[in-house]
Amino acid sequence: MAKCELKIGGFGGQGVILMGIIIGKAASIYDGGHATLTQSFGPEARGSACSAQLVLDEAEVLYPYVSHPNVMVLMSQESYNKFAPELTADGLMLIEEDLVRPDPQPNGARILAIPSTRMAEHLGRKLIQNIVMVGFFTAVTGLVSEKAAREAVKTSVPPGTEELNLKAFEAGLQHGKQLAASRA
Repeated sequence: MAKCELKIGGFGGQGVILMGIIIGKAASIYDGGHATLTQSFGPEARGSACSAQLVLDEAEVLYPYVSHPNVMVLMSQESYNKFAPELTADGLMLIEEDLVRPDPQPNGARILAIPSTRMAEHLGRKLIQNIVMVGFFTAVTGLVSEKAAREAVKTSVPPGTEELNLKAFEAGLQHGKQLAASRA
């Protein structure tokens, strides 16, 4: 894996920080690379803006802060409005298609969308939409392996919820694979 700067944005309660933890754990512990995670959130527990920033690399990460994200995962319109201008010109943006309207579109960026909240509701629990997004991220970026991401999900979610979260991961993964196949 080449160096990647990743920013995940949304609002409190969407599991943004947990997404960062899972992706970082998959990259570093289970895929043998290196990762750093920094996070930012407002004073309220739910509803305020929050973000997770990761630097992923095969080499040791010497500077842990994201300065020029080349991949973004945006889960709310507020996060899009705030963070989209930071994306590199050739970057990749993953959005929650029911909550984010990419207007204006960042110059040269590829935008891929998934209805992660709707998919999570279909699986029975809206709260797992972040795990749907982790599956989608895994499929379309190739930054972490499927095996590593599955293991990171399994070891990061509350005990007793592993099966439901793995179903959410698989739903996002399959959506991403279908999207990639349709664009090939």
